[in-house]
Amino acid sequence: MVKIKEVIVVEGRYDKNTLAQIVDTTILQTQGFGIFKDKAQLALLRKAAEKRGLIILTDSDGAGFVIRNFLKGAIDPKSVKQAYIPDITGKERRKTAPGKEGKLGVEGMKPEILLQTLRRAGATFLDEAPHSTGSTPLTKADLMELGLSGRPDSSAQRLRLTKHLGLPERISPNGLLEALNLLYTRQELEQILEELP
Repeated sequence: MVKIKEVIVVEGRYDKNTLAQIVDTTILQTQGFGIFKDKAQLALLRKAAEKRGLIILTDSDGAGFVIRNFLKGAIDPKSVKQAYIPDITGKERRKTAPGKEGKLGVEGMKPEILLQTLRRAGATFLDEAPHSTGSTPLTKADLMELGLSGRPDSSAQRLRLTKHLGLPERISPNGLLEALNLLYTRQELEQILEELP
């Protein structure tokens, strides 16, 4: 089990149970769409973000992105990190059928995928040196220059890249920029783009 400084927010109790088996940190729940009306829980999330930082880890389906976007607008973005699980088709063991979009949620992810997801988000793993690429961060202008935004085929190019990198297909251009800055230098990204099928 690894210790993480930030508080992690997930959608429900099964997500929390899965995560609690691999990380030692406070894990809070949104109770799905319940967070929209639960002012006390939202206030707690804001305080947690202010004191320790907050990592939003929702499913990569439509509902997960609705909850993620709500939290992004309700909590100071300086205190929030975004963790995106990859799009993997399947169903969780406890369910009789896959979800509406046929994708695994947080509860269905393998421990190594969840840890990798948290590392990509920039989680602070206690007793480990922080990851840094040591290079100038990518900007929106870089994404335009590389064809990932501002062009007629940019959406298709981003989709190919996110599939190749194991990021969710619904990730926004801003979310993609954040993830790329955590993981790659511009030179590494250019190499990846050249090798895309």
